[in-house]
Order: sequence, then C-alpha cells, then structure tokens
Amino acid sequence: MASPRLRAVLLGVSLTLGLALAGGPAVAAPEVASVGCEAPAYLLATDLKIGRVVASLKNDRKLDILVIGSRSSSISSAESTAYPARLQTLLRDKLPGIAVNVTLEMRMKRTAAEVASAIGPLVTERKPSLVIWQTGTYDAIRSIDPEDFRSALSEGIEASQKAGADVILMNLQYSPRTETMINPTPYLDNMRVVAQEHDVPLFDRFALMRHWNETGEFDLFSPSPGIDLAMRVHGCLARALSTFVLDATHINPLELRTLR
Repeated sequence: MASPRLRAVLLGVSLTLGLALAGGPAVAAPEVASVGCEAPAYLLATDLKIGRVVASLKNDRKLDILVIGSRSSSISSAESTAYPARLQTLLRDKLPGIAVNVTLEMRMKRTAAEVASAIGPLVTERKPSLVIWQTGTYDAIRSIDPEDFRSALSEGIEASQKAGADVILMNLQYSPRTETMINPTPYLDNMRVVAQEHDVPLFDRFALMRHWNETGEFDLFSPSPGIDLAMRVHGCLARALSTFVLDATHINPLELRTLR
C-alpha cells in the first residue's frame, strides 16, 4: 500500500488532471463538436441488454439516467459541455419523442465502497432507469485492496438493480502521467470481471482515452491542457457513451418513432 505521503502526491497529480479536464477559470461555454474522435467499434458494442431502459423507452417513452461520478465528470464554469450534459443532448437528438434526462451525482474523493453503501437509497429516491457508475480512480490512488474494490462493485450493482435501475460501469480515466505513479491494472481487471459476473455493460473510458491519446486526437501528456482540451475530451466521451447506451438497448432508434 502506498504511504500517506505518496498517496497525497498521487491524489494531487490526479486532481491536477481532473481539474484540467474539468476546466479552469470561468469562460464562455461554446457548443463542443466531437467530430473526428472516432473510436474502435469493439469498444462501443456490447452483447448485454439493459432491459429496464428498454421497458422505460417502450412503455413510458422516457429515459432517466443518473451518472454517479467524481470531479472528472464535470467542467467548472462550463457544465453544459461536460459529458453528462452532452450525453443528454445527444440522446435527445437520437431519440426523438423520448423524454431524456441525465442528472449527475458527484461523489468526490470517495472509494467504491463508500459510494456503494449509498447507491440503493440514491436510486430509490431518484428513480432512474439507468445508473452510469464512474469509479476506480480514487481506489487506485488510495491503493484499496483489489478484492475489497471488487466486493464494493458487486454491492453497488446489486443495490442499484434491487432499487430498479440498470447499471453501466465506467472505468478509470486514462492519464499517461498518473499511469507512471499508480497501477490501474488490478482495478481495470476487477471492473471487467465484475461486469461479466453481473451481466452489466462496461464502458471502457480508460481504453478510449488511451486510444485517442496514442492516435494524436488529444495530448493528455500536456502539462497545461486547459479548458479547450477538457471540453473536447468530454464531447468525445459523450458521443461514444451515447452510442454505447443505445447499443446496449439493442433497439433501432427509428423503431421508437412508431411506439404507442
């Protein structure tokens, strides 16, 4: 386990990235184009089906999504360009006639275990048909035992499902800087295993961001990435996530036009 001093350094580095990808001083929030940030098809496809979402779309013509995230789920002073807000816009465009609402619940500096214990009551209160649970980074920084992390994931998924929501797991953000200081592999692997055990889709944010960095779409190694990069990354994540969510329903969006 990392020493308290090392954990503080790692947290500082992670928060530097998170704040960079969350934006800096207040600026105008222009519409963010996500054209060009293509993703490998295998990262956006899943054989698993989010059945509660399908039922909500067909029976109620609505889609309520709760994103349970951290600092990297937001952009300071430009929330309309953060991926939850962009996801809502994209899904509304792709699902005409469906009432789409995406809300964000920030749980900063919380381990998966700390979040899992609160998921059940949170889902019961908000009543989403889909929970997108973004987790793993803080556990890696804190060197939480991977088995404890795995158990917490299972607890949170089961609590969400019991409360009536489908779940999509979203794994760690990728940073070439923090990867040299922490080992994300045990947490990435456990998220994959738990997702398979519970038949829930896993949105591989880590692999997507690494792909975009390696192909030159973004320079995530930049010491001063700035708000422009933050908005581009969030726009691309929202675009990929909207495709992923719809793929997990296994419904052709055009079919929804004829639903009564």
